[in-house]
Amino acid sequence: MGAVENRNKVATVEDLAQKLAVMREAQKKYASFSQEQVDAIFRAAAMAADKARIPLAKMAVEETGMGVAEDKVIKNHYAAEYIYNTYRHTKTCGVLEEDPVYGIKKIAEPIGLIAAVIPTTNPTSTAIFKVLICLKTRNAIIISPHPRAKKSTIAAAKLLYEAAVAAGLPEHIVGWIDEPSLDMTNLVMKECDCILATGGPGMVRAAYSSGKPALGVGAGNTPVIIDSSADIRLAVNSIIHSKTFDNGMICASEQSVTVLSDIYDEVKAEFARRGCYFLKGDEIRKVGETVIINGGVNARIVGQSAYTIAQMAGVDVPEKTKVLIGEVTSTDISEPFAHEKLSPVLGMYKAESWEQALDMAEKLLMDGGPGHTASLFINTDEKEKMAQHADRMNACRIVINSPSSHGGIGDIYNFRLLPSLTLGCGSWGGNSISHNVGVMDLLNIKTVAERRENMLWMRMPEKIYFKRGCMPVALDELGTVMHKKKCFIVTDTFLYQNGYVKPIEEKLDRMGIVHTCFYDVAPDPTLQCAQEGTRQMAAFGPDVIIALGGGSAMDAAKIMWVMYEYPDANFEDMAMNFMDIRKRIYTYPEMGKKAYFVAIPTSSGTGSEVTPFAIITDQTTGTKWPLADYELLPDMAIVDVDNMMNQPKGLTCASGIDVMTHAVEAYVSVMASDMTDGIALKATKLVFDYLPSAYENGAKDPVAREHMAMASTLAGQAFANAFLGLNHSMAHKLGAYHHIPHGIANALVLTYVMRYNANPAPTKMGTFPQYAYPHALERYCEIARYNGIQGSTDEETFDLFIEKMEELKRAIGIPSSIQEYGVKEEDFLATLDEMTENAFNDQCTGANPRYPLMSEIRELYLMAYYGRDTKEAARL
Repeated sequence: MGAVENRNKVATVEDLAQKLAVMREAQKKYASFSQEQVDAIFRAAAMAADKARIPLAKMAVEETGMGVAEDKVIKNHYAAEYIYNTYRHTKTCGVLEEDPVYGIKKIAEPIGLIAAVIPTTNPTSTAIFKVLICLKTRNAIIISPHPRAKKSTIAAAKLLYEAAVAAGLPEHIVGWIDEPSLDMTNLVMKECDCILATGGPGMVRAAYSSGKPALGVGAGNTPVIIDSSADIRLAVNSIIHSKTFDNGMICASEQSVTVLSDIYDEVKAEFARRGCYFLKGDEIRKVGETVIINGGVNARIVGQSAYTIAQMAGVDVPEKTKVLIGEVTSTDISEPFAHEKLSPVLGMYKAESWEQALDMAEKLLMDGGPGHTASLFINTDEKEKMAQHADRMNACRIVINSPSSHGGIGDIYNFRLLPSLTLGCGSWGGNSISHNVGVMDLLNIKTVAERRENMLWMRMPEKIYFKRGCMPVALDELGTVMHKKKCFIVTDTFLYQNGYVKPIEEKLDRMGIVHTCFYDVAPDPTLQCAQEGTRQMAAFGPDVIIALGGGSAMDAAKIMWVMYEYPDANFEDMAMNFMDIRKRIYTYPEMGKKAYFVAIPTSSGTGSEVTPFAIITDQTTGTKWPLADYELLPDMAIVDVDNMMNQPKGLTCASGIDVMTHAVEAYVSVMASDMTDGIALKATKLVFDYLPSAYENGAKDPVAREHMAMASTLAGQAFANAFLGLNHSMAHKLGAYHHIPHGIANALVLTYVMRYNANPAPTKMGTFPQYAYPHALERYCEIARYNGIQGSTDEETFDLFIEKMEELKRAIGIPSSIQEYGVKEEDFLATLDEMTENAFNDQCTGANPRYPLMSEIRELYLMAYYGRDTKEAARL
């Protein structure tokens, strides 16, 4: 190993700068190594460290004058064996995980050059630990040893380095500063890619303020509580075992013990029996003043034996004394025994209650070692106390019934706490991490995310009955198949008084199903109306609900259904907007546990019988609650045109153009799919072909009526699964603010929105993975061609399609502008800005192929109000 032996010493800042440059080049080479190569190097280095655990331990004690050589053997053994065992099969090179279904791949990359600051308390074991985790992760490591431990630290690093090079490691991956100084350490921290900082508070603060990512640890001041239920012998001997381990230099070791008063004397006797010395009288002051000087630990006592510390304090104790214990009452930081002492010196407190013990431990932790470690000895059946302790202790490691030194570093007295000699303290201790540092902290993880399209669905009622005269046949299932007992009918006054409910009631009578009817639903139904209906529904207790009517009756019935099944339903939460219905914050309750829901439409427009939507208005506040969730889908839809024959012309017009808008918006929606496209196209053709006659001739053309009924349901199925767009968002607000029937409001902005959406270079496009690029123009042309509208280019076809749509609007008496409908200019302009913002915020906006700016929505409203040329919208 001549190249290793003859390396130039790093003794000056210039030497270090040159060394770091060489190490960076070496690390680039090492970064290309395979997992197999890295694992062989990792194993060789661990083996070498393990074999040298005794000479390295002796060297550390000889050089620093701290600790117990035999215990440092365990530390070295632990740093080599436990770290290797934990990470021997951990993948740290190349692809860590891959999910081809979701298109996610995670790739490990090394950070680069790691600066490792090594403390005087653990000069060899910490060096072993940090070198091993760097080798495992293909990082280079430059070590800055403590000046009083440089010989042993460098010896440990050199030992691992030589073994690793023999196993194939590129030279210069492991380096160290031969003559450490503050300037050298600062340069290392400035030039590295990441700092692994273990040491005193000042050094850790310097690491965090270096401008480079740092994994540092805070001070420990582990408080122990011995509960009345604890196994006293286990508790006392565990604490002694931990507190005497390497003379108490592990930062997780116990610093104070709080004992419940009812077992205090027994605990004290056990400590004394096991070789601990309780300081008496002035001895407490003498030891306290020796251990803590000027508010900090006296460096001369760190890692010394209890006997040595007592001699330094002028206190006579047996030479074999294990721990010096001072019985004190103050938990204030001014009390020396309340400090971290890094030696076999322990403060002991008596608590009169469990609550007082928690108070004491909490203060000791937060004043002296926030975030580090807390310990508890207790009967583990005391789950409530354990939970209270965990809740009160702001510690990142809470060890139960274990020596805290060994328990905190992990994997000896527990098996899922990662073994580590660098223990994060989280934000409580001013650290960036709250866990035990391991190999994953020294990796950059690249996540490669391939584009994926969402899973879509086609959801509709379980059963849809259609064809003229189907209602009595469909209703028969309620008795013969489902054996329903009680039916609650929801409708409006007009339908009830004009005999529309009677055929349903007669059919229910024949099947022996008891029924009642709520018929106070008004257009734009209110929450108050629904609440009264729910009150009657709850009193009646139905197992089936029948909604008969247009959108208003069905919306009211759906809301009653929700409140009947879930009386505490929160409409504000249920009405929350969502980007993706599957990822919404609010989860709708499962419907249908009390009642089966049947929807029977009497108009050819809303499609509500097959949609998961409902709108309700709070009459007191004026708030509209738009609800959208597939739990609101009716269970059965009965589309019988006999219920629609006598729609007046106004309703035929408004509902018919609403059907067209549903179909067109569903077809160009960002969520449109092959499943929805066919039915949307069919709906547009049925409207073009049959709406004019249905409007002019009504019941005299039953064929047109039936086809419009089908168009309404088909369009409902399409937009129930593809959703709608900006047209409906604007119409919702136009209708709400100026009392324009919904279908008419849709028609007044329809061709403007189509022109706006068709712009091939929109300001912004809709956000949905299925929507790859702006193509609304092409989609509109597909609708046009399906309906026999053909130009020589897409642009000409689209113009002809717009003309055809305007012809349809004129044929059914749609005004040419909002102004012509009768909305006063001053009223319109007064509400314009508020309408604009609310339209932008409407649930339908997100599925629009063009994501609108509010300024653009405002301009569209103005164009529609004054009846400007629709081509102006194409320029937005």
